[in-house]
Amino acid sequence: MAARPCTVTLTDPTGVRHSVDVTAESLFEAASLGLAAMNAEGWANTDGAAATLEVSVVQTVVKHSVSVQQVLRWLDGVTISPEERVTRERLKALLGR
Repeated sequence: MAARPCTVTLTDPTGVRHSVDVTAESLFEAASLGLAAMNAEGWANTDGAAATLEVSVVQTVVKHSVSVQQVLRWLDGVTISPEERVTRERLKALLGR
């Protein structure tokens, strides 16, 4: 399995939640790395065996930035297929164009 970014969270006995980001190939590797990081920083008392860790696999987030002008230009541009023409016409109608 490929390594994935994960967030490991522990709620300590006082109710404070501590989280750390790690990269791991498995659930138990992520949990171990998270515990090690929390112990190294002194963030949490992780000696209690009854404590529960939450491990969240963080999916890759892709963000794009596009100006309104670029969108409008794309809507008015040349289409390369009938499906794209239909899509653009539907979007233009949504925008009242």
